[in-house]
Amino acid sequence: MLNIIFMGTPDFAVPTLESLLAWPGGRVVAVVTAPDRPAGRGRQLQASAVKVAAEAHSLPVLQPTNLKSPEFQAELQRYAADLQVVVAFRMLPEAVWNMPRLGSINIHASLLPQYRGAAPINWALMHGDTETGVTSFFLRHEIDTGDLIFQERVPIAPEDDFGSLYNKLKAVGADLARRSVEAIAAGTAPSIPQAQGDDLRPAPKLQKETGRLDFNRPTSELVNWVRGLSPIPTAFATLPDGRVMKIFRAKSVELNNSFTTQKTPGTWASDGKHYLRVATSDGWLDLLDVQAEGKKRMGVEEFLRGAGQGLGFAALPAQ
Repeated sequence: MLNIIFMGTPDFAVPTLESLLAWPGGRVVAVVTAPDRPAGRGRQLQASAVKVAAEAHSLPVLQPTNLKSPEFQAELQRYAADLQVVVAFRMLPEAVWNMPRLGSINIHASLLPQYRGAAPINWALMHGDTETGVTSFFLRHEIDTGDLIFQERVPIAPEDDFGSLYNKLKAVGADLARRSVEAIAAGTAPSIPQAQGDDLRPAPKLQKETGRLDFNRPTSELVNWVRGLSPIPTAFATLPDGRVMKIFRAKSVELNNSFTTQKTPGTWASDGKHYLRVATSDGWLDLLDVQAEGKKRMGVEEFLRGAGQGLGFAALPAQ
């Protein structure tokens, strides 16, 4: 029976932990997760989703602030793990990932070597991909570059956004992790070097300005940008009155009138009741689900009835 240490923090990692706990061929001897963080208006300390799940199963929980700490590494060593399984955690020092006799594996939400980095789900959507997946691989020095074990492909539906695709991939990842651990235990796990190439897309950590919509871009790209950032961290734009508006859903709209040929990218237009649109480099972006600064999230018609009054949007001629 394999002794397994599980490492992860967000709810994306919880199904994988639950899957390993249900596997009769191994035993999760400890869980490593992030320290509790202040959250919410009251800034009360909040445990990670993985810690909550681990405590529900009475598992030992380690919450190091420094993964290079000799004290933490000595504590980890005492669990004598055969394998470590890592999902959505921090970058590990070699002394940690190389500690178990069978090494450490990671579950990554992309088809490696594409989208190495912290935000693979977001970037696949933002680039308009129609397929993504989950990869299991052995940890090595460079981030997300270790030898591949298994991959599972997942189609991206036109209606998918970050939230829906995240939920699909965390379920697929849990199954992939269990299959990978079973193969490692049986001595049949592949170890395939990742392909090299100049056409690889990275998936760097999202910055606040990543969400700002540039209306000089084509409409189709902006629709994908919104999908890839919804519901978090959310695309945004600045209203004519200077307030910031978060945009959760948008679509492309084709209009045929003289106004459309004279528009400048970034021009806002509305009839004050049913639609709110912004001119792009090649058309119009129709905003469907929004949140104005200081307001709740709402459909665009509700916004126009309330917070959108008196903003002076241009009106499009009747079609």
